[in-house]
Amino acid sequence: YAWVLDKLKAERERGITIDIALWKFETSKYYVTIIDAPGHRDFIKNMITGTSQADCAVLIVAAGTGEFEAGISKNGQTREHALLAFTLGVKQLIVGVNKMDSTEPPYSEARFEEIKKEVSSYIKKIGYNPAAVAFLPISGWHPD
Repeated sequence: YAWVLDKLKAERERGITIDIALWKFETSKYYVTIIDAPGHRDFIKNMITGTSQADCAVLIVAAGTGEFEAGISKNGQTREHALLAFTLGVKQLIVGVNKMDSTEPPYSEARFEEIKKEVSSYIKKIGYNPAAVAFLPISGWHPD
């Protein structure tokens, strides 16, 4: 959805979300608004603006070697975004483990479980119940 929602020229050129974008639709039971918020450290104020309006957050975690470790490190964006979401009152969390096609081997169940275990440990410390959090292995470029 990022490519659909990222409308600014700079967003498309850089391949990152800079400003929040909204996409609304409804089902027979719900009105849904997707809020695409930036994940890059330089645009954290925009991330806060989007997250403060959310009932549920989808935390995207990169599975690539080094990428996950950087995000979950003490000053990493994964930690910061999870903490901000909880602090801003988002009680429902979904974790998308992205770039599973880049693991070794591709779509490695062991890597997925390693990430799930480490993220679960952290989100429990900040107040989420990991048993109530859905973890989904995903790939934005190469679906399984």
